[in-house]
Amino acid sequence: MSQEGKKLFNIIILGVSFMFIFTAFQSCGNIAQTVITNLNNTDFHGSGYTSMSIIYGVLSASNLISPSLVAIVGPQFSMVISGVFYSLYIAVFIQPATWAFYTASVLIGIAAAVLWTAQGNCLTENSDENTIGRNSGIFWALLQFSLIFGNLYIYLAWQGKTHISESDRRTVFIALTVISLVGTVLFFLIRKQEDTKAPGDDDSTNEILGESSSARNKMMKAVAAFKKSITLSFTKEMLLLSVTTAYTGLVLTFFSGVYGTCIGAVNRFGSEEKSLIGLSGIFIGVGEILGGGIFGLLSKKSRSGRNPVVMLGILVHFIAFYLIFFNMPNDAPIAPMEGTDQVAYMIPSKEVAMLCSFLLGLGDSCFNTQLLSILGFLYSEDSAPAFAIFKFVQERPSGEGFPLCPCLQSALSHPDCLVAGKPHWNRGFSMEEVFASS
Repeated sequence: MSQEGKKLFNIIILGVSFMFIFTAFQSCGNIAQTVITNLNNTDFHGSGYTSMSIIYGVLSASNLISPSLVAIVGPQFSMVISGVFYSLYIAVFIQPATWAFYTASVLIGIAAAVLWTAQGNCLTENSDENTIGRNSGIFWALLQFSLIFGNLYIYLAWQGKTHISESDRRTVFIALTVISLVGTVLFFLIRKQEDTKAPGDDDSTNEILGESSSARNKMMKAVAAFKKSITLSFTKEMLLLSVTTAYTGLVLTFFSGVYGTCIGAVNRFGSEEKSLIGLSGIFIGVGEILGGGIFGLLSKKSRSGRNPVVMLGILVHFIAFYLIFFNMPNDAPIAPMEGTDQVAYMIPSKEVAMLCSFLLGLGDSCFNTQLLSILGFLYSEDSAPAFAIFKFVQERPSGEGFPLCPCLQSALSHPDCLVAGKPHWNRGFSMEEVFASS
């Protein structure tokens, strides 16, 4: 296989591995609060919203050290270890215990930071300035298939159910745990690049100095990666990108843990309310895949290739959030097990709810495909620190956003996202400044 073919193979394996892991994890996050609400075990006092807040808060903080960890362990093994922790978190739901639930939330937060930093490093190592847009699109589209498969299973398994039994819960989460482990094992298929040599390494010197020298080199690389992360954080390009990146974190908060819970709480949707959680995730996935396939693959490093995609994402999310505001009851995120019979500004419509799911996914892909492409292009030599900063900025709003969800009666309208509407245009122009500088 040619060197270019080997790189493309690695990108595909990377995308497929993430697809399996996040088929399990995103489906888990989408139904976590609904499952917890239906638990009969009074000894369990966990909250899906609190768990997600812990995960994304720890993830954000851990991105400060994740480049150093990836430098020491290597991207491939880093992803394998992280995948194991993802599987452990999902397995907690088979027999929930409050202490295990929150402990796993902390561990997966650390693992997620390492996983995404290693992913960015692997993506950049297997791309150049001519293929980074294509490879970002391929990876993003494969990753978002996770929303299709996991949620399709939930939709079929929970169809016609208004209450989630213990048997239903165990069956779903055993299956999701196995799926996550499959994705973890697939990381071993990623092939190392023959010409890849870490900065500061000298082949003949390494052969002479042996293991002690190798250990010193790894520590030097870890320290250098940490210093580089701090330096990159204050560059003009990274500061401009941070505004848009933070917004994508708020959107992630909404559609990964809140919107599905809201749909499952609306009694006016009838006996389909629980299965519609899965269908909503499917439509989000369709939007994500469509955006990744079209905008990622067609994106070029030229300025005109990125700006229209970002502006389309702004418009699509405007429409989605305001339709949700009119369609869903305000108390849906905190409704009891019996659900809610309230009405917002229109009678809740399943069709409108699914349309909004699609628009959320499409808009999110507009932003993320371009962000991944920009980071890979601008920071090809410093991919691990750059992607760590990206995830740090993206996940901090997620960590802060989840605690607000059960506390605000108007949470469904997601004020964080709606109020952010006006500065959207400034975010778009911030992106344009980055393009101009690149």
